[in-house]
Amino acid sequence: MNTSLINNDTTPNTTSPLITALCESRVYDYAPSAISLIETHISWVLLTGRYAYKIKKPVNFGFLDFSTLEKRLCCCREECRLNQRLAADLYLEVVAITGQPDHPKLGGSGEAIEYAVKMAQFPSGFILSERAEQGELSSNEIDQIVTIVADFHDSIATANATSPYGEPDNIRHWFVENFDHIRPLLIDNHAKQQLQVIQAWGDEEWHKKSALMQQRKQQGDIRECHGDLHLGNMTLINGKVTVFDCIEFNPMLRWIDVISEVAFLFMDLQHCGYDHYAHRFINQYLQRTGDYQGLALFRYYLVYRALVRAKVSLLRMSQSADDAICQQARSDYTKYASLAESFINFNQPVLIITHGFSGSGKSTFAGQLAEHIGALQIRSDIERKRLFGYQAQEQSGSGIDTGVYTQDAGLKTYQRLIELAKATLDAGFSTIIDATFLKFEQRNQFRQLAADEGLKFFIIHVQASDAELTKRLQQRQHDASEATTDVLYRQQKTAQPLMPEEQQFVINVNTESANALENLLGDFLKLIE
Repeated sequence: MNTSLINNDTTPNTTSPLITALCESRVYDYAPSAISLIETHISWVLLTGRYAYKIKKPVNFGFLDFSTLEKRLCCCREECRLNQRLAADLYLEVVAITGQPDHPKLGGSGEAIEYAVKMAQFPSGFILSERAEQGELSSNEIDQIVTIVADFHDSIATANATSPYGEPDNIRHWFVENFDHIRPLLIDNHAKQQLQVIQAWGDEEWHKKSALMQQRKQQGDIRECHGDLHLGNMTLINGKVTVFDCIEFNPMLRWIDVISEVAFLFMDLQHCGYDHYAHRFINQYLQRTGDYQGLALFRYYLVYRALVRAKVSLLRMSQSADDAICQQARSDYTKYASLAESFINFNQPVLIITHGFSGSGKSTFAGQLAEHIGALQIRSDIERKRLFGYQAQEQSGSGIDTGVYTQDAGLKTYQRLIELAKATLDAGFSTIIDATFLKFEQRNQFRQLAADEGLKFFIIHVQASDAELTKRLQQRQHDASEATTDVLYRQQKTAQPLMPEEQQFVINVNTESANALENLLGDFLKLIE
């Protein structure tokens, strides 16, 4: 039999006789022609072509305890249960391994010597972390992930008020626990000083935000999440994103704030060099869920998630005697630690509003600008719907001056936009408020907010010809806006033009131009220098 042993993440100090034996085709009923082994710091995964078998290492890291057969069995069962929420077609069953370590049998009779999670093996080369490394990650995949994660968070169990999950002290414990693992493995003085700075920031941030952590638990934002939401745990199967390999070994690490889960993928996208996709992800997630409150905790969780990955890098290094693997682990640690440090040192945010008629392309260009400059895009059409109990693309049946488009509804919408802008700016995020802003008073409110906060302020004046505006509105489908050509005509009759005192803040963009986005970015970057 042609057997290949592939060490994906780390080389073990000793070879397990059981794992060596499981690399022989005689163990399997269907006689695989080749078997590959992938090893991480906590498990072995045997790829047989048809199925994959995941076996947990007998290790105890404190946050994870697989030290006894009973504990490994319990975690195998939990792994199947939990992962079937998002990957039911992959996670099949828990299989007992019987016989002797040097002559095992999968599913045989007799006393179990080990257990494995049996999975359907998916095609290689489609894991999203691999696609990211190859520069092949696409916006379509990000958009799929948004839908999967937002719907998942909406459907999963919520922590009981009396449970320990999501308590501020426990959140702090797991943040600090990273330092306990990392510090003994550091030699470089700069790395030690960097870690000390990060820990001091974390202590201060926790004291500032612990009351909000408690509030979010009371609101039901602590849920039984995936817990390990990064690109390495996502794959494409027939063009569809599938999320797998959630945390089964410690409920404290999966019963978490949903915004902590979102922070993990945001951090991972930035680590992989996809900053624009990170902002695409967070913007679309927030637009779907409305969880802008969570942004006040976002940086704390970003730092935490970067530290988790930094810790895992060092744990891999500590298990390996291979110089190349140790060197890669040190490099990974440095990148994650530097990323954590970058999250505590950020630039002063700016406030941007759009201005233009329906159909001018405001939302499209605001979204593209947000991705490129790392800003949040808050859409008035979506927040208006949310205020009145509608989903973003749900039709309210409202007409001009009726339903959600009355004068009073408009005032409430812009007041909500002010509240969201304050929250996002206070959290340190540049913010684009995407609305028509056809009234001077509406624009002036936000200009005053920026002045009060000492922030730079810009108005993106979005333009297109009347014919183009009409054509776009007639062709528009599946959008939060319910604007029609009648609405456009009404806007054109009642709009208050930009005043002379506003011109210093204005950046013009003609969305019919082939270089519209390039010109917008160039003009914006010049003004913020």
